[in-house]
Amino acid sequence: MGSPPVNASAVAYEAWTSLAVPDWLNKGDNAWQMVSATLVGIQSMPGLVILYGSIVKKKWAVNSAFMALYAFAAVVICWVTWAYKMSFGEKLLPFWGKAGPALGQRFLIKQAGLPATPHYFSNGELETAEIEPFYPMATMVWFQCVFAAIALVILAGSVLARMNFKAWMMFVPLWLTFSYTIGAFSLWGGGFLFHWGVIDYSGGYVIHLSSGIAGFTAAYWVGPRSKRDRERFPPNNVLLMLAGAGLLWLGWAGFNGGDPYAANTDSSIAVLNTNVCAATSLLVWTWLDVIFFKKPSVIGAVQGMITGLVCITPGAGVVQGWAAIVMGVLSGSIPWFSMMVLGKKLKIFQMVDDTLAVFHTHAVAGLLGGILTGLFAEPHLSTLFLPVTNSKGGIYGGPGGIQILKQIVGALFIIGWNLVATSIICVLINFLVPLRMSEEELLIGDDAVHGEEAYALWGDGEKLTIYKDDTTHHGMVSSGATQVV
Repeated sequence: MGSPPVNASAVAYEAWTSLAVPDWLNKGDNAWQMVSATLVGIQSMPGLVILYGSIVKKKWAVNSAFMALYAFAAVVICWVTWAYKMSFGEKLLPFWGKAGPALGQRFLIKQAGLPATPHYFSNGELETAEIEPFYPMATMVWFQCVFAAIALVILAGSVLARMNFKAWMMFVPLWLTFSYTIGAFSLWGGGFLFHWGVIDYSGGYVIHLSSGIAGFTAAYWVGPRSKRDRERFPPNNVLLMLAGAGLLWLGWAGFNGGDPYAANTDSSIAVLNTNVCAATSLLVWTWLDVIFFKKPSVIGAVQGMITGLVCITPGAGVVQGWAAIVMGVLSGSIPWFSMMVLGKKLKIFQMVDDTLAVFHTHAVAGLLGGILTGLFAEPHLSTLFLPVTNSKGGIYGGPGGIQILKQIVGALFIIGWNLVATSIICVLINFLVPLRMSEEELLIGDDAVHGEEAYALWGDGEKLTIYKDDTTHHGMVSSGATQVV
């Protein structure tokens, strides 16, 4: 018998793909990482774009959604041009990487690696090697990009319905460059907090605590919404808000499941813990609403969902399932108390107009999650993820108590840096353009700011100006016109 026939097309295909499939490439890891990045991207666009556009008053629907959309697009360009390497490149300072583009094919098709992450014992011996996932650098760049983007989108929630859009256009690249990259390199890219062993599994500090503090700080400098909007700010579409919330929740599988940089057992633990904590938190928040306000609130349920997702994020892959439930109970109650009780009693929360309560849902929940991670981090799970060996939470005894201290110090650094950096950025921008819209724009909303409206409906107290030969939707008085409220 002769040799079996050779499938010429199969051989040709194999030869053609061999250059694109180097020995170090793990197709499963690469596929999961790109899917995770897409899921995180969907959280922002369209997830938070839809949620923001529907949870605000009708006259601010377009502006709110557009602020999120603009931030997402602007971050992408800044990220690949200079910010990626500032966050995950070679070390410049203990808290900052060297800026540079991530656009060349030689850089993007080589194996991913974070050059500042090799960790050494005090005697100089290598403790953990450089992080080198089994996929190309292009995958890593995009995965980290969508995290940076959602941080700005979350921050926008604090200043909706009054921040000058031109000021926002300036704020996005400045905050990304001088705030986000600092936290990302310090905790993830091989900075001093990374090597000290502070645990931030997937962004409880880098994203949520920083955007919550920065958003609250920016809200102070921008100033409040109009008095009318602060007194009455009903959502324009609750059902659409739930659609955005659903995208946010399920997208979190990529948010936390992608951070082991592989499709491994730790990734599975992280995804399960994420959903367990979020569900628990939503239920607890709803129960508290029923107990104290006698009615279950769907907006409250969404807030509880978000606080649960945020709280589990710093420890998603390093805590056990029972700990995720405990964290869900606390994330559904402590941020609820800070928002519903302290938010109505403390003067600072009355003075600073945080439109979507980002401080409570992200800063408080992120800080809570970081500290609880220091308490509940399981030793074996910690070895699967952390550069510092023998790391463990406080409840596991021995040196575990020091982990709580590390978590507190890491949080204080992120809080302090964002307070200062965000304040400086806002003050500088205010020299060039006003941070806050004009009173006329605040009165009218989307039509005055963008010349567009979300719905072809009248309402929300806007004024309809009827001219002899035309009908336009503005609140301005001109000769020959009649205003109808």
